[in-house]
Amino acid sequence: MRIGVALRLTAKYYKFMDTPLSQDSWRVFRIMSEFVDGFEALSGLGKAVSIFGSARVKPTDPYYQKSEQTARALVKAGYAVITGGGPGIMEAANKGASEAGGASVGLNIELPHEQKPNPYIKTSLSFRYFAVRKYMFVRFASAFVLFPGGFGTIDELMETLCLIQTGRSPKVPLVLVGRDYWEGLLDWLSKTVVAGDYITPEDLSLVTLVEEPEEAVEIIINI
Repeated sequence: MRIGVALRLTAKYYKFMDTPLSQDSWRVFRIMSEFVDGFEALSGLGKAVSIFGSARVKPTDPYYQKSEQTARALVKAGYAVITGGGPGIMEAANKGASEAGGASVGLNIELPHEQKPNPYIKTSLSFRYFAVRKYMFVRFASAFVLFPGGFGTIDELMETLCLIQTGRSPKVPLVLVGRDYWEGLLDWLSKTVVAGDYITPEDLSLVTLVEEPEEAVEIIINI
């Protein structure tokens, strides 16, 4: 029996024991099973880039098209593409990767308003816990590309930055696409956060701002 399956069965056993301790125990086994499933599915992926961005972007949006172009170019350069598996920027990246004949990975999240996996995913995983999902994004990525997005995208940016800043993750390219969207945030970080000595200028230099897919891909392939 696979380890992930065994852990899920154990989790179900604890779930039906109606005490606070058993509920916490169930949660631990469920989290462990998600880690194991992720490791087993992605361990042979090779070089990969995690692409983040809004689920609300439509196919007619220029950023959708840029995400697709970025993924397509990354596949041609020998990279797999990892996304959150949903619509919008994620769908565009999976589409570009899939149509270019590359590995197209979607790490979906179980939400109250269900996010359905997009149709361009070749390797699909579903997570209940954001923490495990975010670990997989970071663990298997050689670089990160972030398009405009909401709280989820900004959370992924800040957590990745923090992990690199603190040495818990290796220093890899972290590329922001879209000057109009990201310049305000970088301006605030520079004029308020760096100026207040809360982070260093070197911390802020961990990110690179570009406008076009070719720029993002060039930075990644030249590491």
